[in-house]
Amino acid sequence: MTVAVQLPTSTPVLPRGLWRWGRPLGMTALVLILGFLSLYPMAMLLYGSLHSAPPGVAGEFNLDGYIGLLTARNAQILLDTVLLSFVKTILAVALAILLAWIVARTDTPARGTLEILITLPFFIPPILTATAWAMLGNAQVGTINLAWRWLSGSDSTLVDVYSWGGVVWHMMQYSTPFMFLFIVDAFRAMDPALEESSRMSGASRWQTFWRITFGLMLPVTTSAFILSFIRGIESFESPVFFGTPAGITVITTEIYDAITQRAQPDYQSATALSFAALGLMFLLLLGQSRLLGGRSFATVTGKGYAPNVTRLGWMRWVTFGICVLFFLLTVALPVGQLILSSFFRFFGFYQADMLTFDHYRSVWGNETFWRAMGNTLLLGFLGATATMTLGGIVAYVTTRTKWRGRRLIDALAWLPWMMPGMVLGIGFLWGFATLPHGIPIYGTLLALLLAYVALGTPIAVRVTSAAYQQIATDIEECSRVHGANWWQTLGRILVALAWPAFAVGWVLIFFGIMRELSASILLYAPGTEVLSVVMLKMWVGGKPEEVSVIGLVMLVMVVVFRWVQLKVIKKRISTL
Repeated sequence: MTVAVQLPTSTPVLPRGLWRWGRPLGMTALVLILGFLSLYPMAMLLYGSLHSAPPGVAGEFNLDGYIGLLTARNAQILLDTVLLSFVKTILAVALAILLAWIVARTDTPARGTLEILITLPFFIPPILTATAWAMLGNAQVGTINLAWRWLSGSDSTLVDVYSWGGVVWHMMQYSTPFMFLFIVDAFRAMDPALEESSRMSGASRWQTFWRITFGLMLPVTTSAFILSFIRGIESFESPVFFGTPAGITVITTEIYDAITQRAQPDYQSATALSFAALGLMFLLLLGQSRLLGGRSFATVTGKGYAPNVTRLGWMRWVTFGICVLFFLLTVALPVGQLILSSFFRFFGFYQADMLTFDHYRSVWGNETFWRAMGNTLLLGFLGATATMTLGGIVAYVTTRTKWRGRRLIDALAWLPWMMPGMVLGIGFLWGFATLPHGIPIYGTLLALLLAYVALGTPIAVRVTSAAYQQIATDIEECSRVHGANWWQTLGRILVALAWPAFAVGWVLIFFGIMRELSASILLYAPGTEVLSVVMLKMWVGGKPEEVSVIGLVMLVMVVVFRWVQLKVIKKRISTL
């Protein structure tokens, strides 16, 4: 017997009272929250760039900040920023494609383990490896140069990280696994029959790779290239550690210097430069949209195919060595340096009589360290939870409803994506300082929390949107047919099925907060320091050995959360 049940006309359906009043109120609240996190700092950037006095001080409005940008020095800074990011991205793309091809399309041994090892640098905070490589590649007392002189007997220098090459190399360590994550699955999804047809038509292996494999990968590689290029423009840790001592200045370090390193902070010039950087980001994202919009590169069709791999013969041990070498240079060597320097009185002097535990005792008794540890964990937990909650709501509105205004909400959630952390930080700096005294956000943990939520919202929205789009609306309708109300359907169907993606996004946001430095360095106040800020201050204060100890503590936290991501979440997903 078939029973006909009349379903509500719209999907999903809210309770009647909530439908009438809750939706407009909820949409208004969502627009206000997203506007505060994205439009407000952008508006305050414009305000600050035209205001002659520091935040909170009366001044006049003029164009001196923008006029001051029109100098040969600023043109050189812009050129150096673009050039560094471009060179880094080119090299990282080439290396990421090679590693992805090895893992996805060859018979290289232990490819599953190699994939985990290759992606590991992406989860390590950049400031950790920056301090490690500053001790490894120092021209005078760096471990690599000391070992080279001991082995060769010469007085020459093998590497010097305080150079253009050092900045590019350190930026590459994070760009390569970032693009590898983009590219490797595209390699797996490609129909190998296309390459086989090319070989049968007489093309060489190189011609097949260049014309077929690389050609079909063009959308993925282009998208990854532009995203990586944008992240290179906003990079802060690599230029401040390795570029500043060598006289290399980029946009982010210039903003940082203008506010924190001068006797009289120049807020107007720094804000005008930030607004110019924001315009550059907008043009890059616009270029990405025009380049890829409307183009089709189908690699997965309805025609069935069996994935296969290229047999490399003895060359598979060469490709295995390339992957292992990447892991050694980007993870094992920096971590080994942190461990080494943490046990010696001074880094660069590795004699037995210099062994000590004093750095561990010093860090253990350092009140600032423990306060920063507590702040980092608290902000990480609250920030990741709040960001994923907001991202889940935005994703629900934009993917599961036809509500008016959802496109505006989607656009507001995406705006922080084109705002580098340093630019967002200075926007919030102006915004919090000009709020009424009855809203004391400036100098509190809430200021950092809001900045972290703004920076993480685009990622949270995309992660949860993808999960929602995979869940058919029929399941929700079935729940409603069986008598469940809207809240029960939301909790037992949609949230229950999408929570693995929510958990993965939570871990990614938590990692992002742990490694964030560029916005934190502008918004922290005494008592609200986070670990990355404490590490930078101790490094500048000449305490690299204690920085190594803190770096090892952060590394343990990264390993624990990475293990949770790989084991617990993966196990839970497999049971769904």
